[in-house]
Amino acid sequence: MKNLFLFFTSLLFSIFSVAQNNTENKIISILQTQDESWNNGDIDGFMQTYWKSDSLMFIGKSGVTYGWKNTLNNYKRGYPDTAAMGKLSFTLINIKKLSRKYYHVIGKWHLTRTAGNLQGHFTLLLQKIKGKWLIIADHSS
Repeated sequence: MKNLFLFFTSLLFSIFSVAQNNTENKIISILQTQDESWNNGDIDGFMQTYWKSDSLMFIGKSGVTYGWKNTLNNYKRGYPDTAAMGKLSFTLINIKKLSRKYYHVIGKWHLTRTAGNLQGHFTLLLQKIKGKWLIIADHSS
């Protein structure tokens, strides 16, 4: 009986671990989509990983911006062409499950540009909305 209990307990942990790894892979895929879109000069594609809501929160050097459209406009204003956008790369530091619906991600970003490289860190809060993981808050500095 004890062996049967241990077997089922380890099976449950294995299933949980696989499910968590699948979610983490989806989150990594979201960042890869952002990277590819940015490096193709496609800010609109880059923004598809964000929650299309007036409640989206982006925190940057100018303070807090609310809303998907406002965030998109700020990106387009700050990066008007592919030269200004440069080439983006991410380094993930930590992906942490907060609950079944929320993940917290910390990483570094780096832009390689002829006008001078830029780099910093980011913190993302992702939420599963209608079966899809979306960025609901982004603090990039």
